[in-house]
Amino acid sequence: MTDVAIMTEASESRQKALQEELKELLDLVGPAPLVDLLLERAFQLRATDIHLDPSKNGLRVRLRVDGMLHDILQLPAEMMNQVTSRVKLMAGMDITERRLAQDGHIANTAFKDHRDVRVGSGPTIHGERLVLRLMPDSKTYTHLEELGLEDEQATAIQRALRLPYGLVLSVGPVGSGKSTTMYSCLELLNKPGRSLVTIEDPVERRMDNVNQVQIEPRIDFGFVEALRGILRQDPDVVMVGEIRDPETAHIAIRAGLTGVRVLSTLHANDTAATIDVFRDFNIPPIFIADSVNCILSQRLVRKVCESSFQEYVPDVTDCAILGIDPSTADLVRLRRGVPSEANFHTGYLGRTGVFEVLMIDPELRAAILSGRGATEIREMAIRNGLQTLEHSAKKKVRTGLTTLEEMHRVLVVD
Repeated sequence: MTDVAIMTEASESRQKALQEELKELLDLVGPAPLVDLLLERAFQLRATDIHLDPSKNGLRVRLRVDGMLHDILQLPAEMMNQVTSRVKLMAGMDITERRLAQDGHIANTAFKDHRDVRVGSGPTIHGERLVLRLMPDSKTYTHLEELGLEDEQATAIQRALRLPYGLVLSVGPVGSGKSTTMYSCLELLNKPGRSLVTIEDPVERRMDNVNQVQIEPRIDFGFVEALRGILRQDPDVVMVGEIRDPETAHIAIRAGLTGVRVLSTLHANDTAATIDVFRDFNIPPIFIADSVNCILSQRLVRKVCESSFQEYVPDVTDCAILGIDPSTADLVRLRRGVPSEANFHTGYLGRTGVFEVLMIDPELRAAILSGRGATEIREMAIRNGLQTLEHSAKKKVRTGLTTLEEMHRVLVVD
């Protein structure tokens, strides 16, 4: 039997155990305690999302653990409305409205772990779909050292954060850990003598001594309106949850030029591509060059389970991918996870970041001012020592922290 088959069979075994637990409770007490238990188990498994997807056969229940969705339970069709109504009631949503998308919030006081849950609903051809986003624990990933940064990368970010003004940006796709990185940066800047403000949608984790603002599009209070108001309130540091449009980008850039440290996130493939995104937003090159101090690009990879793994010697193909001299392959030990109860029978437990940190030095500022493209800027940065996402990922494979398969799943590797 192949490793994949073994992992799949073991994963199904664990899922069946949880399914039986939920089914037994459902037969005994009904949908309300079922939802409570599902939330409790999701927190215990460190899930980030719960998906309740309607189908012609009932309600499909899935958990996203370490970035991957796992089937947990298929509820019968007659229970579907009861379960969705229970969740919507907890989230303060209109249980009679099933035709339109809604947003809801289950307050942290509802759980012993004091964790927020954001709920989104929307219609499908088979009924109402719900996705529950489990907000991160505010006590975890508060320091840069916990995120997976190399020492020199963390040092570069700290240097950028010490600058009295300008932008520090984290870029990447949805779910790559950008907000978590910005919170860690904000924690470094959270000193008694500073005024710190965040503008978020939603507020993902609560921080002491930080003024956190929740935008509300329904009353036309978006990022632009919030940012304009906050810049009149004497801030030292402003964290903008996401730069989504040209107007927000222009205001954030101007803030960075006028003595405010600005932290934010952006959707871009890599660090150099961020420059082109700002150009697309019609930001003048001189403003980009003078305001942007540091750009981080990041992805999340699953970590090999530390309590259940096996080591192996890389073959010729592995050596070619990882840059290992085949003559020394016998001295290298890579790791792959072994499915067990400790890791939800996936062989992986937890995630870590792989990063690319670009400091905007005088040479790059000159390139931006002269209109050089993202490809040319990236090549220039690599010549000057930029550690790319691919390089960071390969290093984590060589040290046994993750696997080749996981690296290929997350990154396109040459």
